Amino acid sequence: MSNGLSQPPNGIHGGYHGSLTIRILMIVFTSIALYNAIELFILIFLTFTHYRGLYFWTLLISVVLGVIPHAIAYLLEFFALAPLWLTLVMSTIGFYVMVPGQSMVLYSRLHLVVQSRKILRFVLGLIIVDAIILLIPTTVLTFSTAYVGTPSIIRGYNVMERLQLAWFCAQEFVISGIYIFETVKLLRLMPEKGRRRTKIMYELLAINFVIISLDVALLVVEYLGYYALQTTLKPMVYSIKLKLEFGVLGKLVALVQTHRSQPTSAEQDQYPVFVDPTQFTSDVTHAAPQEPRSPRDMSTWNSMSAESLPIPDRRMRLSPRSSNTTQSP
Repeated sequence: MSNGLSQPPNGIHGGYHGSLTIRILMIVFTSIALYNAIELFILIFLTFTHYRGLYFWTLLISVVLGVIPHAIAYLLEFFALAPLWLTLVMSTIGFYVMVPGQSMVLYSRLHLVVQSRKILRFVLGLIIVDAIILLIPTTVLTFSTAYVGTPSIIRGYNVMERLQLAWFCAQEFVISGIYIFETVKLLRLMPEKGRRRTKIMYELLAINFVIISLDVALLVVEYLGYYALQTTLKPMVYSIKLKLEFGVLGKLVALVQTHRSQPTSAEQDQYPVFVDPTQFTSDVTHAAPQEPRSPRDMSTWNSMSAESLPIPDRRMRLSPRSSNTTQSP
């Protein structure tokens, strides 16, 4: 446990000499993070039918270059199993990719529910600006604390490290809040009411609130001063949040694919523009440009390209009834 803002965090100079309980927890957290990362790496290639798109790449890079090196680096550092400079470089690169990468994953799925380009540009700009103003100073202070270690530098690092984590958590709260708001609005615009709509809404809200709760738990550990515990807990938390993204995406695809047979023109007018099939690309991560459409083009508002779906959903979509609807002139 850190002694205060004027003292260097336990382990920043290499090696951890705390209690056995903390050491065991550090190993447990790191093991869970690595297990989740490896499992998620496999699931990514088993789930996606096209290896492209912002969602796919941000998810993959966050796992391979974010969670894995960040988790391994701190384990090597605290148990003095590698040179300090190497562990600092690995942990820094991992943090660069993992934490802002999580925000990019959240941003990449906003295209499915947010129609406003202003909101999307605001979120993207927020991620880029926050990464620049937070990552660079923290990196300089990290290496300075490890190799210079003057009282002013140590205090600056302790303050910046806490501020950075809180800032990134607040950023994720904002993005998740926008997603929840837009999803609820989308569900209210759907003409059909019933248990399915209510169930999907509560499942989406529950997943997002779990993600927010994990961020809060990480903040609590950080501000209690458990630096070593927090740095190994962080990759585990982010690996869990990345796995939950599959749940969010799956529920969202199920939402926009609510099966309806031959809706009337009056019903079509009630559907929001951004759930029209022309608004989806093959990687299910970007809204396509708006193009003029005739009433004939709107015959099945929820007809998503089968190639864009995970393999089980794609097989379900390629039923005889769906094929007849797709091939009709």
